Amino acid sequence: MKTLTKAALIVLALSTAACTRPDRFGTGADGAGAGTGFGADGSISDPTSPAYFNQTIGDRVLFQVDQSTLTSEAMSILEGQARWLLDNSQYMAVIEGHADEQGTREYNLALGARRANAVREYLVSRGVPVARLQTVSYGKERPLAICSDETCYSQNRRAVTVISLGSL
Repeated sequence: MKTLTKAALIVLALSTAACTRPDRFGTGADGAGAGTGFGADGSISDPTSPAYFNQTIGDRVLFQVDQSTLTSEAMSILEGQARWLLDNSQYMAVIEGHADEQGTREYNLALGARRANAVREYLVSRGVPVARLQTVSYGKERPLAICSDETCYSQNRRAVTVISLGSL
């Protein structure tokens, strides 16, 4: 009797789970963009979407060895980020500071923090409210590229602006 009851409950649960609304994510019957929760359509062609921010404007800036000074290329990217954040005030941003694998863990955590703070200060100087920005340093703990030469090191010396809806 116990086995029959369990089987009936499983069948009931599975059949109930299969009966969901196709527009449950607010995207219409076709389910396009389901689960993203961002922008009008969540695509790169939607200027209010995170995909547009990440791919068209750019979500990261790179740094020179042992530096937290912004390059002219970084400032150009950050100008676009600042404009986007000002135009899309419903988004918050976490700025992640990263370093390459050279140096100690402690040194790289401090360097990542300086890089993230440099980006935050630049965005604030362009009018983005400080309350919408947060920083975190990962040092060398989250490399983008893994190898022990300059091609990888240069990709890992970065600050990444991660956007999200709502409060931090």
